[in-house]
Amino acid sequence: MPEFKKYTIGALVTNKSGVLTRISGLFTRRGFNIESISAGQSEDPNLTRLTIVLIGDEYSLYQMIKQMDKLEDVKKVGCANELDCVYRDMMLVKVKALPEVRTQIIEINEIYKAKTVDLSPDTMILEITGDPDKLDAFLNVIKPYGILEMHRTGVTALARGSHTLRDRDCYGDHVNKVV
Repeated sequence: MPEFKKYTIGALVTNKSGVLTRISGLFTRRGFNIESISAGQSEDPNLTRLTIVLIGDEYSLYQMIKQMDKLEDVKKVGCANELDCVYRDMMLVKVKALPEVRTQIIEINEIYKAKTVDLSPDTMILEITGDPDKLDAFLNVIKPYGILEMHRTGVTALARGSHTLRDRDCYGDHVNKVV
């Protein structure tokens, strides 16, 4: 039985409309769920950087990278190596915060290096950035106060050191593990 786990795919794609739709369509047609996707400006204004988190086995990962690599608008694609990359996620969380518990929430913020970005008479909006496990831990601690709303941006990743996604052909194994 194949082992399912999270894989992070990084890609540089042409910065034009419809590209994200075509890429997400690849996943849909093959029945794969995208757990997280973030897209944003890269160092080149003609390219958008994508970070996609896929849950599957190694064969699924290989197939998705191979299929993405065939798309004309995908300039580079590779799998992030979890030991050689920096991962970040950002989250906003609105919690119930009556005056009698605000100090406790502020103490939790200090421990996790979160920020209070909005305060109303009975709620607080908290902002936290870090690796996904840190955000999960923060959610578990803050959950008893009552989460009213939350939004996570999705994982972004960059390779440590001098390796870049642009030079992934020089470092790849069968799934080109360099973001």
